Amino acid sequence: MDDATWETIERLVAWLDRGSALPDETKTILQILKITEEAGEVAEALIGVTGQNPRKGFSHSWRDVESELCDVVITAMVALTRVNPETARSVFQQHLAGVAARCVDTAEAEDTAGGAEAE
Repeated sequence: MDDATWETIERLVAWLDRGSALPDETKTILQILKITEEAGEVAEALIGVTGQNPRKGFSHSWRDVESELCDVVITAMVALTRVNPETARSVFQQHLAGVAARCVDTAEAEDTAGGAEAE
């Protein structure tokens, strides 16, 4: 994520803070719970894409699913910023690098090793 993305997240946190008199810890807890709510909206859109709700039929599009997935990502970034505003960016970058090293980099190394053996 680039700096502009994180700056937007910080502006969203500030905007949410202006609209709430709750203690910071409560806002953090509720923001983390909000991730689950947003994930439920992804599920609802996916059910709508596949027409699996007989009452609603085909009520959503793949664009709706994409939009709801973006809401999950944004909500999680806001939650991460609420947990620790000073380190949210670096925590995310380090975590993503660790996941990549564990998964993508390992898979690419295995593919390369497998390709060398085949030659």
